[in-house]
Parts: sequence; structure tokens; C-alpha cells
Amino acid sequence: MPQSGVRRDGQRQEPEPQRLGWKAGGFANKGLPPDAPDWAADGAVGSLASDADGGPPDDGPTGGRARRRKANRADKANKAARADGSGKGGKGRRVLRWTALGLGVLLVAGAAGGYLYYQHLNANLRKEALDLGPGGLKKPEPNAFGQTPMNILLLGSDGRNTEKNIELGGARQDADRKPLADVQMLVHVSADRSNMSVISIPRDTRVAIPQCTDPKDGHTYPETTAAINESLQHGGPGCTVATWKALTGIYIDHFMMVDFAGVVDMADAVGGVPVCVDRNVYSHDRKGHGSGLKLTKGTHSVQGVQALQWLRTRYGFEDNTDIGRAKAQHMYMNSMIRQLKQGTKLTDPVQLRDLAEAATSALTVDEGLGSVKKLYDLGGDLQRVPAQRITMITMPWEYGPGERYVVPKPGDAEATFGMLRGDVALDGKDTKKKPEPAPSPSTPKDKLAVVVQNGTDGARGPAGGRANDIQERLVALGYAGARTDSRLTSQADTALLYKGAAQRGDALALAKALGLPGSSVRESSSVSTMRLVVGEDWRTGTEFPAASGAGGGASAHQAPKSADPLNAEKDSSACMKVNPQYTF
Repeated sequence: MPQSGVRRDGQRQEPEPQRLGWKAGGFANKGLPPDAPDWAADGAVGSLASDADGGPPDDGPTGGRARRRKANRADKANKAARADGSGKGGKGRRVLRWTALGLGVLLVAGAAGGYLYYQHLNANLRKEALDLGPGGLKKPEPNAFGQTPMNILLLGSDGRNTEKNIELGGARQDADRKPLADVQMLVHVSADRSNMSVISIPRDTRVAIPQCTDPKDGHTYPETTAAINESLQHGGPGCTVATWKALTGIYIDHFMMVDFAGVVDMADAVGGVPVCVDRNVYSHDRKGHGSGLKLTKGTHSVQGVQALQWLRTRYGFEDNTDIGRAKAQHMYMNSMIRQLKQGTKLTDPVQLRDLAEAATSALTVDEGLGSVKKLYDLGGDLQRVPAQRITMITMPWEYGPGERYVVPKPGDAEATFGMLRGDVALDGKDTKKKPEPAPSPSTPKDKLAVVVQNGTDGARGPAGGRANDIQERLVALGYAGARTDSRLTSQADTALLYKGAAQRGDALALAKALGLPGSSVRESSSVSTMRLVVGEDWRTGTEFPAASGAGGGASAHQAPKSADPLNAEKDSSACMKVNPQYTF
């Protein structure tokens, strides 16, 4: 049974070994499984450090004492080396790696030792299908260095499927209702891992939910239009992933989902996250509205149930809507990231174990993240992103008719989605070199082989004849070698793919002839002949449409102000604005 990280009566509840299915000192020396991370904990008791022969530490009484003596000697040697400047670091000095995702999702190296415990953590994870929709959207092409961006959808479920979730979420009458995805954030990590962008979508945003088939019972839910949080009820998180892909045109690699109880356990295991309010707040009124959060003006370290209240508070922040709630969630995430970056948390092996238990027990993930090893590797990628390059925003929105729901704001929302599709940082600080002069074409245009493909097979259905239309336009421009590929594909942004530096000049000249932006010209190792994929952004006509919206469409380089951006480092002193109706 998973260990609970919730403290009671001010005392840490230490798990008995039998609760985790093992006896103290009773691990068989089987070695770690092939997919186990190469964890090292600098002599910390309970780490997954290896003996000198490469096997796992012997957990017998004699082996334990020998290991501790060896760890103490190694620790003294390391301290001496650091004192005289001769230490070189290495994996022996890697105390932990971390993942700070969503509502406190993180794994740590050094949780506990041994093969059986590693398998126990793997067994904690729940797994579901990644995408239940019709599919079609392709993973982005690697850049010239073979790197691709990574997109992870973070979901917070309001399910009341256990007594603890009912207690935390209230509304016992909803115990049998299918859960809603009331928190939805997309984490975009750049291909070079230099920056990270997080975009939230308000739960009441009205969108098209595509047809989804539940793999558990085979039931097919027809395409419909509804609030985006209802997508979770159409077969599970895989339908929410399909909905995001249809709305944004962004390929999604993974998802992580957590419920009320999971948030409490992980927040408690982390040990408190500082948050700030600009006046006293009590999220409660006579009608029963509110999360119950009660804080005085200033900064407080919230954990456990209080952290869940902060993350759920709508009545009491700003205009009492999901927009304010999303901003509060961004502040919480940013604060946690800053603490973890500073190394001020999780130095106690028992605390590390608590967190590993809480995180793996709380998570539902796709098969691609279905092991501790895979989550650990993901943490390594995220660790590389500096805090000052982490930007959190809310999707630009506006009210629909009657102000009963919100919809994506025309221009701004699409410009923002386009930036993420193009792997452009939302902070406007991409440190890219000035573009070099365009190389001259190396092939006469009437001899250049170009394949045109229709990439409009998305949620709206294909726009017929697009490959033929653009192929004829190219022939009229003198590109007599243009031909079509009759296979349909799905591509959000029109892309002109070429192979090798020798073709770049030809590709840029062709793009200029069609009026395509320079960002559409991409080197790709997957093509042998230059290929033009006509995307969803060019469904009609033979003239490429001009960029629209405040962000400038394909030329956008920074999140629009309507997205209310928040930087993980620069905005460290930010405080939530309390609604005057909910102060005391």
C-alpha cells in the first residue's frame, strides 16, 4: 500500500517496512533492472548507489556496516578534495535530479535502495492511452542537430472516486460522476532545452471535442462542442490530449494527471511552497462557494490540504473566475521551481522517499512515461532549463455570447499556438544569431524536384485539392519539376522541408516565390526530395495568407500581453490580488 506523505498532529508518520511489501535489510541482491536510472547519492543512506563491483549495495547487516564505512571514507575524501580544489565532481556528487511539473509532480534520485523498491515505485504508476482521437498530427521534424521540442499535458482531475477525494473535494453527490479535467496546462520544452513555456486553458473554454473511443469498453463518443474540461469524460485523458491537438495544432508527447489526494500528498512531501496574497483572504461565502483557503496578507508557506486549497481557489482571487485561479497555479509552480533550483529542499533521505512514494502513487501517465526510469530521464531534460527562461501564460481568451463561457481570442490565441508549434520561446528572449545572408540557389528552378503534399487532414477535415492547387502555382512560377503526393497528412503550419545545406538556397528561393515566411523553411533528415507540406494555415487560395493577430502569426516572437505572462525568476515577488468580497 502506498505511503501517505500527509502529516498528522504535527508528527511525521514513518511507514513500517511491511507496508511497502519489504522487510528491513531484506532486499535480495538481484541488481537493478536494466531500465533503472544510474542514481548516486554521495553516501546518503538509502540511496541507489552501487558498490565498487557495479552491483547494488549488500543490505545484509555486515554489508550495511561496510557500506556505511565506505561512504564515510568517500565523504571525507570528497570534502578534502573540495577543500584543496582538486575535486572534479562526477556522478558521486549528483545528490538528486528533479522534475517540477504541474501541481508538484517530481521524482528524485536517491529515493530508497534496491531492486524491489524500484519495482514497487514502478507499480505505483497508473497508465492510460496517450491519444484517443482520430490522430493524424505528426511529431515535429528534428532540427539540424537532431533535436525536437517536447510537449507534456498536465491535468488535474476533480474525481471523487475515493473517500479521501470526496473529503478533499466536497460534493459527495458527485462521487459517481465521471471526473472533469479542471486544471489543464501544456508544458513546452524547447528542442535545445534552453527554455520552457507553460500555457493554461480555462476549464470553461468552449472547444470542439473530437470523436474519441474509450479503449476500456470500446465505446465511441461522437464529436461535439463543449467545455474543454468535459473532454476527460469521453474516455479518459487521451481524449483531452486529442482535444488539445485539434485546438492548437501542437503535437503532444506525453500527459500526466493527478487528483485531489495526489496533490495533497505531493505538496506535503515537498514540505511547503511560499505563496503571497496582497490582503487577507478567506475563500468562503454563505452560498458555499470557495475552497476554504484562509490566509493573512503577505507570504506563507503552504503544503498539504492548504496547498490544494490554493490551487483550487477561484472565489477570492482577482475576478473570481478560472483566469485568476490559473494565475495562482502559475505562481505556485514558479515558486516550487525556484526552491528546487536553489537546492533548499529535499536533502533528507526520508523526505526523498516520501516524495517518491507520493509522486508515483499520485500519477496517471501515458505508456511513454510509464516507469521511474522514463520519468527520471524527463527530469534530466527539465533540469537543464534555467528558471529565468521559464514563462507561464494563460491562453488569450474572450467571453462568448452571454458571458457563460470563454473562447480563444482571435489572432492572439492562434499567434501563441503558432509560437509553440514553431518552437519560439514565449519570453521573447530567444538568443539566436542574426540570420546569415541567404545562400544562392544551386539548381535552376525548372530543374528543381519538388513534391507538394496536402497537410490539411486535421480536426476540420481535409481541404480538397490543395496539393494540386499549389503544384500548379509552382509550375506557373517556373518550377516545372513540381509534382504532387496524393497521400493526406496533418500539418498545422505550412512547411518546406529540404535535405542538406546544399539545398537551402533553393528552398529559400522557392519560399520567397510563394510568399512563405522564412520560419517555414526547415532542414530535415527524413526527406530525400524537397517537400512542401501545405498546412492548416493555408486551406484556400494560392497566395499564402498574411500573418494576423497582435502576435504577428508566424512572425510572432513574444507572448501577447493578453496572455498575462509570468516569469519564474523575474516575477518572484508577485502576489495574488484578493477580491474585496473575500477578505476579512
